[in-house]
Amino acid sequence: MKIAVAISLLLITISPAFSQYYLRGEVRDEKQNALSNAKILLHSTRYLYYSGSSGSFGILSTHQADSITISLEGYQPVCVKLEAAKYQTIVLKMLYSSANVQRNRLVSFTRNLDQADLHKRTITGETYSSLVENEFMPARKYPETGCAIHTDKASYSNIRRFLGMNTQVPPDAVRIEELLNYFSFDYTAPPRDSIFGFKSYLSDCPWNAQSRLLFLHASARKIDPEKIPPTNLVFLIDVSGSMDMPNRLPLLKSAFKLLVDNLREKDTVSIVVYGSTVGVWLTPTSGIEKDKIRRSIEELYPGGSTPGESGIRTAYRLAKSQFIPGGNNRVILATDGDFNVGQTSEDELEKMITQHQQSGIYLTCLGVGMGNYKDSKLEILAKKGNGNFAYLDNEKEAEKVLVKELTQTLYTVADDAFLNVWFNPSVIKDYRLIGFDNKVNALADSLSEVEGGEVGSGHSLLAMFELVPLSQSYDWGHAKDGLAKATLSYKIPGDSIVRTTGYTAPVSLTSFSELPDCYQFATAVTMFAGMLKSSPYMRMVNWNDAAIIANEAHNPQDAIQKEFITMIAKAKKIYGNRKKKKLKE
Repeated sequence: MKIAVAISLLLITISPAFSQYYLRGEVRDEKQNALSNAKILLHSTRYLYYSGSSGSFGILSTHQADSITISLEGYQPVCVKLEAAKYQTIVLKMLYSSANVQRNRLVSFTRNLDQADLHKRTITGETYSSLVENEFMPARKYPETGCAIHTDKASYSNIRRFLGMNTQVPPDAVRIEELLNYFSFDYTAPPRDSIFGFKSYLSDCPWNAQSRLLFLHASARKIDPEKIPPTNLVFLIDVSGSMDMPNRLPLLKSAFKLLVDNLREKDTVSIVVYGSTVGVWLTPTSGIEKDKIRRSIEELYPGGSTPGESGIRTAYRLAKSQFIPGGNNRVILATDGDFNVGQTSEDELEKMITQHQQSGIYLTCLGVGMGNYKDSKLEILAKKGNGNFAYLDNEKEAEKVLVKELTQTLYTVADDAFLNVWFNPSVIKDYRLIGFDNKVNALADSLSEVEGGEVGSGHSLLAMFELVPLSQSYDWGHAKDGLAKATLSYKIPGDSIVRTTGYTAPVSLTSFSELPDCYQFATAVTMFAGMLKSSPYMRMVNWNDAAIIANEAHNPQDAIQKEFITMIAKAKKIYGNRKKKKLKE
């Protein structure tokens, strides 16, 4: 009897410790949108959980009531008490700094532009293009303009793919600044005390005798190879069914294996895949274990849907777990951009990436494929992720991006870089920024903001302006304020202090024939791009005009410049044939 009583007392005493309760609820924002991947800390055990794709969660606990802390980047953390008998909806409030996550971002910006002029710019132009080409601005009324500096080059290789298929190029696929970025024009090392160096040329404009061209050239400092910091790389690779083509997953395998050759012992590589499953394919591995990394890459196989959102979240989480303070922490997303599971719209993806923006982890996007290739999604992700964007149409391009230009692609010397230019109204009547065109919805949104870009080691940026002078005599004398004043603002990676460097472009005219060859070649690139876009400013230009300038100015030892000349010939044939066909009809 005593033994039975003792057993009963023991069971009463210990049974609560083995009781299990189910704590349930969901996480939403103030607009009642579900918040997935919110971090949930259970206070009694200190275990971490995450909300599901619908924002819901279920946690087993030994307590009938327990407290949790819920946090998600971009939102205020919340501490709440949960009871097993109640299903609770927890609302997270967006942080003030994230309140403009969904705002449209401008690529270029004219200071003090009034709303009437802004509205006019959004309703003119051609309806099939999502970009609005920059127009002439009166220097007396609007003397200042600016543009974000970035190292994206995807537009050039994407155009090469279209022409290689004997297909016309969609006008909104042509981003002139990315075509210019593709070439390394006359790199000049900046002064020792600065991240950036400047030079400029003022010359004739081949497509308009009444205008002049201003070439404003900024060069970023190259990182000393001996001082390159350790790197924490997460390869985020799309292995969904849509990647099962020779120019997709097999091309990416070749590309990543090329990159592996440059890894050092102090570098760390991880691989996350998404397709039929989402998961860590290769746990963090030292760069010295090249064979192991190559084997993991070679064993990748395609299949399933495209849950890009889940893959991105997993990759960032892994990158954070291996974060190197003062190092180069980066996710490299490689995909055809066809996200079809989870958050798939550009706005949703933009919001998600922006929440990771302050983590110190950069995002590089590599696009591949054709047909369902989503250029706009990858462009958004790269810009929101403080990163860059390239399109790989063949193995040579993969080698260019991930081997020859590795430091430009992966090592950042400046964040939030923005170039502001003031034009002297006593010298210039009107000016037009060539390229850096804004999307229609960004121009139409009164809350749009200008967003600076990321600049890689040794990047050379060329900004071109078409100018209309006050006087055609060019007896401009010695304008005390120069032709234009450029100010480049930026932040050192990991630092919140905004730094600036300045440059004054002199009033000095160089005839086009006397320009350095690289600037003449850049003019041919601009003419080529303008014709592909059917730009109203290039109506007097034909393919032969661009070809003649490119032929005379190109460097015979430069394979990329020689290839460009063949691209002009292809475009002439494609677009010329279409014109003949229309005339016959």
